[in-house]
Amino acid sequence: MEKIIRMIALTLAAGLALQSVYVAYFGGWEPSIHRSIALFVCVIIVIGTSPLVQSVPVQGKVFRVLLWGIDFLLAGITAYACWRFVSAIDDIENLIVEFSLWDKSAAIIAVATLFELTRRTFGLLLASVGVLSLLYAFLGQDLPWIFRHSGFSVEQTMEVVWYGFQGVFGFPTGIVLSLILVFIVFGALLEGVGAGDVLIKIAFALTGKSRGGPAHAAIVASGLFGATSGSVTANVVGTGAFTIPMIRRRGFSPEFSGAVEAAASTGGQIMPPIMGAAAFLMANLTGLPYLKIATAAALPAFFYYFSLFCAVSLEAKRVGIEPIPAADREQITKTDILQSFMLLGPILVILATLIAGRSPAMAGFWAILSAIAIALVLNPALRANPKRILDAMIKGGVAGAQIMVAVASIGVLLAVLNLTGVGIKFATEIAHMGADGLLPALILAAATCLVLGMGMPTLPAYLIIVLVLGPAIKFLGLPTLSVHLFVFYFGVLSAITPPVALAALAAAPIAKANPMRIAVVAFKLALVGFLVPFVFVYEPSLLLVLDFNWPDFLSVIVRLSLAIWLLSTGLIGFDADKLLLWSRAVRLICGFAILVTDPRIQALALIVGVILILFEKRRSSGRKSLI
Repeated sequence: MEKIIRMIALTLAAGLALQSVYVAYFGGWEPSIHRSIALFVCVIIVIGTSPLVQSVPVQGKVFRVLLWGIDFLLAGITAYACWRFVSAIDDIENLIVEFSLWDKSAAIIAVATLFELTRRTFGLLLASVGVLSLLYAFLGQDLPWIFRHSGFSVEQTMEVVWYGFQGVFGFPTGIVLSLILVFIVFGALLEGVGAGDVLIKIAFALTGKSRGGPAHAAIVASGLFGATSGSVTANVVGTGAFTIPMIRRRGFSPEFSGAVEAAASTGGQIMPPIMGAAAFLMANLTGLPYLKIATAAALPAFFYYFSLFCAVSLEAKRVGIEPIPAADREQITKTDILQSFMLLGPILVILATLIAGRSPAMAGFWAILSAIAIALVLNPALRANPKRILDAMIKGGVAGAQIMVAVASIGVLLAVLNLTGVGIKFATEIAHMGADGLLPALILAAATCLVLGMGMPTLPAYLIIVLVLGPAIKFLGLPTLSVHLFVFYFGVLSAITPPVALAALAAAPIAKANPMRIAVVAFKLALVGFLVPFVFVYEPSLLLVLDFNWPDFLSVIVRLSLAIWLLSTGLIGFDADKLLLWSRAVRLICGFAILVTDPRIQALALIVGVILILFEKRRSSGRKSLI
């Protein structure tokens, strides 16, 4: 029976993937019908692929049957609640409906089912967001300060959370169905047709001459492939299974090997043009053109990866690692160059479709078709086994169902924010703090983003953070694009922020190292990523599309480049040679000081930083001449 249930779930997953392609081209159906049916199908897929018996260590056939009975009951009640939502939608919109006790109970159980399925697929942290939101709606009248509200009955709460378009079936669910799902399928398809394998090989060939070797290759491969995958942990496991052992064999420590992969995979989510599908979600939420968002994200992502390259090179020099011998380096063949278009071709198709003025969903449609067509032409292994396409579609459908259930759970948070008004209260408090200085408010917002994003996949984390903190930061008078990129960056970087650090946890078993040590090293490697959002808030020219002027642009480029080198050398403890302790401390101070807004401090830090670099170069040359 269990095999049959799983087969049904995988069949539905393939259907979900195919409907995402259909919707991308033809558009969706009537929202209440489309969202309710799709959500129920996703519930069945998640139950079938992640049943309760997998998460409960049980012995005995009777107990297993009981657990399956619980899953069937949850699915049945969810089906009724979805049907009741559709049948009552007209009356709901006209405010003439009255819900029975069974209707309210079914809605509560259906919402609890979403929380439970979110727990099974993404862990307790993400599920607890929905649970705490619902409890807050019921009990918040007894809380102090801005968290107190007037109190709401179960019926009032469920009318907003389930029976309407403000909660579970609200705009986040609609965006996933109409836009995000097709790119989740696209990412799974690229991996399934072999684009990732070719990408890794080319990355190793391009970086073979560098000291970092496999570590630099991991940065390139994870950055490019992570941009399409939409999942930090999937990227760590997918590319890291190959890159991390090779990094270790080159002489890097296990912690550093895992940290490089974790930091690089995390950065893939901020890498244009796809940004793990978040670029399209951001375009939908902000109303800004996708190309404007991708352009704005380009330089911050470049500096993030530039800092990783610097850190790896310095670490390689510090531990005495030499470039890979020429005879052992990966060689790029004509076949490899051709097969690289399995990744580059669909990305070019996306850009061409968007430049032509078509919608992001249409770009996803043509990207999937082009990915399949190009892979069939260029990959003989795929032609020999075309079932890999179906397997990839199923994998994309399962991943999409999991995201759909998680986003529906986040819809509960959205509904509660609207119902209680706590979001506006929180925004007002941060705005008051901003009146005393923008920096303290931004630091508080950044810390809150890191906490809200911990333990969550990129898209759900971004949605939660932008719902809670977006209005608050916007009250500070910042442009919409800066606000969304700011919260997005910190939501992404929560994946390598201790103590949760999902990317480090995923890398730990591959690197055979302590996950917290990996997280600490990854945090140091990605330090520039934590600074860049503050830089583009104060220096909008870095985004290219906001208040751009050449003097400010050139100034921030020079200062940020020097800051990266000073911070990297200060943290690693190596430049041309091993650094003295006082030199490391001064470099770190100057690296931060160069980025402040006071031009006098900037100039002083810049001068001191350059003197330190020249001094170290001369000191190293003197020591080598003595040798």
